[in-house]
Amino acid sequence: MISERSPARPPMAWAPVAAVAAAVAVLLAATSNGYGYHRDELYFRLLGDHPAWGYVDQPPATPLLARATAEIAGDHLWALRLPGALALAVTVVLTAMLAREFGGGRGAQLLAAAGAGGAFPLTFGHVLLTATLDLPMTAAVLLCVVKALRADPRWWLGAGALTGLALYNKHLVTLTLIAIGAGLAIVGPRRVLWSRWLWSGVALAALVGLPNLVYQIAHDWPQLTMARAIEQDKGADSRTLFLPLQLALLGFFLVPVWVAGLVRLLRDPALRTVRALAVAYPAVCVLILVTGGQPYYDLGLVLALFAAGAEPAVRWLTARRRRRWAFAGAFALNLAISAVVALPLLPVGTLGRTPIGDISQATSDQVGWPVYVGQVAGVVDTLPAAERARTAIITANYGEAGALELLGGRHDLPPIHSGQNELWFRGGPAEGTSTIIAVGYFPQRLAGDFASCAVARELDNGVAVPNEEQGLPVTVCRGPEGTWADLWPRFLHYS
Repeated sequence: MISERSPARPPMAWAPVAAVAAAVAVLLAATSNGYGYHRDELYFRLLGDHPAWGYVDQPPATPLLARATAEIAGDHLWALRLPGALALAVTVVLTAMLAREFGGGRGAQLLAAAGAGGAFPLTFGHVLLTATLDLPMTAAVLLCVVKALRADPRWWLGAGALTGLALYNKHLVTLTLIAIGAGLAIVGPRRVLWSRWLWSGVALAALVGLPNLVYQIAHDWPQLTMARAIEQDKGADSRTLFLPLQLALLGFFLVPVWVAGLVRLLRDPALRTVRALAVAYPAVCVLILVTGGQPYYDLGLVLALFAAGAEPAVRWLTARRRRRWAFAGAFALNLAISAVVALPLLPVGTLGRTPIGDISQATSDQVGWPVYVGQVAGVVDTLPAAERARTAIITANYGEAGALELLGGRHDLPPIHSGQNELWFRGGPAEGTSTIIAVGYFPQRLAGDFASCAVARELDNGVAVPNEEQGLPVTVCRGPEGTWADLWPRFLHYS
């Protein structure tokens, strides 16, 4: 039952919230073909061609979604990105529903909905990433958690079922729930931790997610291997950037709103049953910093805090007209900055003259793939015909492999292989392959494996966008020092 002191739920403002969700979806759909494929999208296409219960670096949902879009609407960039537009639209609605659960009226729900289309959410709505599906799934789980804490413990079953489904896309939701559990242990209500409904929800999550869990057990928990690889590869940078990126998750101008939500959850007696969410935020921050996770891993909780802060923000704004105008300007500026950074609104030729490529790797990683493929093909074309018949390509990462697979058909490229993550398990070059075009590898890395290695050229996207490929060498190696059965294990790397 709802506590007598809990704020009553106002009516849901479906019409304006739906209008915001539709506007976000239209904006994302209209810009979906800009720039080009992101490296992760190229990878998902490759994984989706080989359906499985899981892959060494991720659960199956996003790759299978990429495959489904191609089967239903054709292998087009706009089709691949349509689910992202819909996912963010759903997130917008769910965030408004969270604001309602916290006692927010029409204005608070509208603010929560509009804020959910901020910086990082807009990026995840534009590019199909694992975070794309994780965003609405986490918002839905948090909505069930809030309902369970405020009103009806049977909502723990909904949270459990959704958590089980979310495990097929990403295991990040468990980090959020662990942090909420810590919040319940610290500030209560602690009796919830012994609720049969909560533990029934946990059991339901395990049951729904069982095939994914079985895959992890059967393959010696590859997600833990990936987590360690990410920590080693990006952990130091993630910790350095953690604080500034917390401020940038929804945009700098919206930080006061979600901070107000955190304070409100801690201080408002009417929200005493859900104040564990306020404690969950610093708890999950600690977990991310300790494990070297990505700074956006707490985005779901930040959206919940924003929803909680929407009502006091609206009250503050309505007190004086001058405040409303100032906030409207700041909000418009926040949206404009988010859109320019996250979406392909600038001509690609001018992108390299802006700081956007340095600010947003998600944007820079969409630029240059056709040019890079053409440059690799140019190196292949320099080989004599007899040598080309015994040549293979090995890429340093899955983005390069995905681009060569997608765009290389017009160039008649030799077989393409990669040692990164799941692609390594597809096997290396055939025995008898004597020449390798190594994309992204420096000669010194390959010197012990081949009789000779020489850089043929460097990749250049032509627009000076500083992405991961820019300036990397294309190296020609000849004379493998051993069989490929012996050499191929040396190319395996997780990142």
